[in-house]
Amino acid sequence: MPPGASVSQCCGPVVAGERSAGTAEELMRSRYTAYALLEGDHLFRTWHPRTRTDDAQPDPRVRWERLEVLDVVAGGADDDAGIVEFRAHWVSDDDGPTRRGALHERSRFTRRAGRWVYLSAE
Repeated sequence: MPPGASVSQCCGPVVAGERSAGTAEELMRSRYTAYALLEGDHLFRTWHPRTRTDDAQPDPRVRWERLEVLDVVAGGADDDAGIVEFRAHWVSDDDGPTRRGALHERSRFTRRAGRWVYLSAE
């Protein structure tokens, strides 16, 4: 999300299913937002059926604080596949002292029936 942009200006319409992501990066950002907002339905809908889990509900004990996009390979409006590398910072204080960490992943995305979907982590 661009600095200062609200969820409704960025990923909200994609998470809500009002429109599809136009690029792999936009889908990855919407999926991060869905984790932050505990929107498991969006995660399930945007996960390739061949690789998705049965339960796509985010863990409510984890609070996602910041996203850094590190690299984008293809995944544009005219592509059929793409990779987005990111680091997502989290905090959790559910069972004692506050813990902080970061998920670092290179995610693979593909188009399925004309829509971007998350395929897997590299």
